[in-house]
Amino acid sequence: MDAMMMDMMSDDMMAMPGMGAMDMTMMQACLDACSACEQACTVCSTQMMSCAVACMNCADMCNTMMRTMLRMQGMTPAVMMAMLDACMAMCQMCMDECMDHAADSPVCAMCAQSCKACMDACMAMKDAMMSATA
Repeated sequence: MDAMMMDMMSDDMMAMPGMGAMDMTMMQACLDACSACEQACTVCSTQMMSCAVACMNCADMCNTMMRTMLRMQGMTPAVMMAMLDACMAMCQMCMDECMDHAADSPVCAMCAQSCKACMDACMAMKDAMMSATA
């Protein structure tokens, strides 16, 4: 996402209760991780039929998380944290499924790593939000 868009989002968030302290660099990292995870899960879903459903669901969740972060109007910290929790849960489920095939499939190994990176980025964003609202 370009700097102008991030600046505009930052300005919008300053006006929302509990969201003014959002770290835009962390948000960008979370968006990037969700995007990478969505792409890896999409590729994996076409390669390994045994984990295809988990990968497709995770890709959809990551896409929804990105869209939610980009549509900040009306967002509250509680809703954002619930979305982050849902994304982390879906990534965990997909990562676990793909890890079962990672030794035999480089695509599943890549997908599992992307899911882990997405979970880590979402957790970092959630931790930062919790610190900002405490």
